Amino acid sequence: MPGSARVRPVVYVDAVLAQMPAPQRDAFIAAFDALAEAASTGTEGLRPVALTPEFLMVRALCVEAFYSDFVAPDGTGPSAYDEIGFNASPLAARVKKDWSYLGVEG
Repeated sequence: MPGSARVRPVVYVDAVLAQMPAPQRDAFIAAFDALAEAASTGTEGLRPVALTPEFLMVRALCVEAFYSDFVAPDGTGPSAYDEIGFNASPLAARVKKDWSYLGVEG
């Protein structure tokens, strides 16, 4: 997601890919490779592939990485929940995410 580098979503994506069965992981890696190739071919960038299954699959994972409120241990934040004001309620503000199930320790 544009502007999400501060939460280091690549850590989330890598952790999720590591948990996937090999066929799904291979499909995602192939999709990332195809998009990298498309992005490097000229001024149009990703526009020509924006509605392909590869783009939509990678986009969904990137949106999940950001809007799940993930912040990597070395991320600076603010998190997506902070940015969109989701933590405004006292109950939501008390929730502390545990990403250990992905192998990411806080």
